[in-house]
Amino acid sequence: MREIDLTSFGGIADGVTDNSTSFASALQTLKEAGGGSLKIGKGVWRTGPIEIFSNITISLDEEAVLSFIPEPERYKPVWTRWEGLECYAMHPCIFATGRENITITGKGVLDGDGRRWWDTLRDKRRLGQQVPQTPQELALAALNIGYETQQSGGGGRKMQFLRPPLVQFHNCSKIRLEGVTLQNSPFWTLHPLYCRGVVISGLTIKNPFDAPNTDGMDIDSCEDVLIENCMVSVGDDGIVLKSGSGEDGIRVGKPCRRITVRNCMIEDGHGGIVIGSETAAGVYEVLTEDCLFRGTDRGIRIKTRRGRGGKIHDLEFRNLTMENNLCPFAINMFYRPGAALTDGYFSQNALPVNAATPSIKNIRISDVRASGCRASAGFIAGLPESPVENVVINRCEFSTDERSGISPSESDMFLGIPAITEKSIRLLNVKNIQFNEVNVRGPVEAFIYR
Repeated sequence: MREIDLTSFGGIADGVTDNSTSFASALQTLKEAGGGSLKIGKGVWRTGPIEIFSNITISLDEEAVLSFIPEPERYKPVWTRWEGLECYAMHPCIFATGRENITITGKGVLDGDGRRWWDTLRDKRRLGQQVPQTPQELALAALNIGYETQQSGGGGRKMQFLRPPLVQFHNCSKIRLEGVTLQNSPFWTLHPLYCRGVVISGLTIKNPFDAPNTDGMDIDSCEDVLIENCMVSVGDDGIVLKSGSGEDGIRVGKPCRRITVRNCMIEDGHGGIVIGSETAAGVYEVLTEDCLFRGTDRGIRIKTRRGRGGKIHDLEFRNLTMENNLCPFAINMFYRPGAALTDGYFSQNALPVNAATPSIKNIRISDVRASGCRASAGFIAGLPESPVENVVINRCEFSTDERSGISPSESDMFLGIPAITEKSIRLLNVKNIQFNEVNVRGPVEAFIYR
């Protein structure tokens, strides 16, 4: 296998020089050679977005930092999926599409230099921007016909400020990431999309807690994925499984399945292991085991709503430790963000079942130890027409912090459900649930069925 060094292509690791041309030349050389390895030595390598081809390994030395220049005009439109809908969006910082056999390895850092992206989004929200304004936003709007009526998860679709993920593999196979640190992502951090055969091992992912929409990993309509020995601390959900949103996700029809997550630590953020809220093509055959969720708002989090669609079936969570969460497990079919009561998704009456009605069943939670739960000991809310079915919870201990002033309504981001005052395990529209050797300490009532 051919091995090359970026300095051979004029690369300079001084934290100032733009190495975009050097990266493009080096990767093109490896592509023409049928593959090989690109070594990134110590120093700070500034660059615009880069594209990786098949049979290429990128290896980062321990003191290497690959830093992406935060200038939106560099990130030209590419066809992808953004918050659950296929569309054109900004080119990811690192991108591969339709490739195979790619590895990113080493002890170095991939840095998205996200501060400018986050501050720009905050400024747009503060000023009340509702339509595209910049040349980049207007270019995306011209490509994305009908975007005005599309649902959004809250990231900025109406403005067409479709920020780039730090690393995205689109329709790829045989992907491996190991050892590297990913940090300061403009948007979602690691986003495998329509991929098969992905191994993610020993990664560290770090974004500030207040950095908007900076999920750690979004495994999106992928098959046969192993995530192990990773540490994630981010400004949104930690490890997330998705499969498209609403009618568009149903049309694409690619589920997320055969996913294993093990020996990972998730800190901060909105959820530890998360399913949804983009669930249209289904998420199933998932195992999460031997993980620590420390200070995440939720430990296990499943979120969807009417209109999102999808079968969320056959999920197992075992041998998990949770510390100082709002809620150790939340299964929520009344997910709030990106919608309002007037949209009709949140009725407490049974509505007709159709292709966009999600279903959740066959959930097994075993050997979980959760302490310091500040909002509640657990939350499950199914739909009247589509209850959460077949849940088994074995050998678990849930301890609430009764001194916390946080309301049980903060267990998850729901809408349309009446409030309660006890930090109990709350169950609404649940069919066939079993609790075996489950100890709930703190609330006066262990379970509330309403």
